[in-house]
Amino acid sequence: MPMKKTFLLAALVLLFQLCLSPTAGLALEPLQPGDKDRCIVCGMLVAPYPDWIAVVAFNDGSVYFFDGPKDMFNFLFDLKQYRPDATTADIREVQVTEYYPLQRHNAREVYFVTGSDVLGPMGKELVPVAGEDALKTFLLDHGHDKVMRFDGERLAPVDPLP
Repeated sequence: MPMKKTFLLAALVLLFQLCLSPTAGLALEPLQPGDKDRCIVCGMLVAPYPDWIAVVAFNDGSVYFFDGPKDMFNFLFDLKQYRPDATTADIREVQVTEYYPLQRHNAREVYFVTGSDVLGPMGKELVPVAGEDALKTFLLDHGHDKVMRFDGERLAPVDPLP
């Protein structure tokens, strides 16, 4: 009997830790744009393109929505133009909509594919793909020029999987 209680207690502690972990599950609770939210980079309405929504949320509670990762990265890599009072340290989270299940993910946890035959709302786009298996499938189905990862500061090329 004491062994069952110990096991149950250990299982509950592990479950509690997983629930508190921000990376326990790859899918995030998505921040949703309103009908009038526009991409700060290109001016397009964002809500009509739910399969491509990207988000940058700041610690002060402000949230910026984008019609795709390409414009989101333009914003992030030129914060001084779009948000002169902010630095990357002020960013709480960066979300992108993953291509296959269309779920929101932390931008640091997905691959970004360029040069595929998949087009976003404004044409050529950085396509977010989560996980190695999905990446292999995507590359076979849609081609690519480059595969990259985001480290919170920059996009860096990585070798595509064999």
